[in-house]
Amino acid sequence: MTKLILDSTSTAQWHRLVTEAQACTAQQLDEQSESYLVFLLMRYLRSRELLRRVMALGYLHAMESSGRVQEERLRDVGDQCLMLAGLFPGQARRRRVGSDYFVDLGRSAYSQVQRNAAGGIGELYGTLAAQFLDLRDVLRALRAVPEPEGETLEAALRRMEQTASREPGTAWTPAGKIPGTASRRRH
Repeated sequence: MTKLILDSTSTAQWHRLVTEAQACTAQQLDEQSESYLVFLLMRYLRSRELLRRVMALGYLHAMESSGRVQEERLRDVGDQCLMLAGLFPGQARRRRVGSDYFVDLGRSAYSQVQRNAAGGIGELYGTLAAQFLDLRDVLRALRAVPEPEGETLEAALRRMEQTASREPGTAWTPAGKIPGTASRRRH
């Protein structure tokens, strides 16, 4: 799968990669979950926020808050747990937690948002909680290179940046071109 992806926007490129990953895993996400996953990738692969968060503390702080702030904090915990479980599964071992830690905490965060949010938002997070393992598996299929034993998250993100091509906003992997991951090297 070393083909050039020529979609016009990074959103379209991520969508294509998520669609291909679904095919590789025989998963068929609904349109809403698929879109959520595309925008989740766009949001977090440009951020170092995953490096600074202790998930359990984030969950605790969320539960101590209320209303919209609580929903946003729980969403962030669920999103970050999904990214770690899917793209960086070795982080559980490095952080000395069980392999299902991020899955359980992420599902719990999304389920709590479902209980607290009204209408369609609550339904979305209920679906994300129910499909957490499927979403994780699709993210795992996106992984271009196996995570080396004991690699830190910072090193993994740096490794992803080092695969950047000369074309701005993209990176090459054995699975193809990944949008939005260009190296931030200073000249």
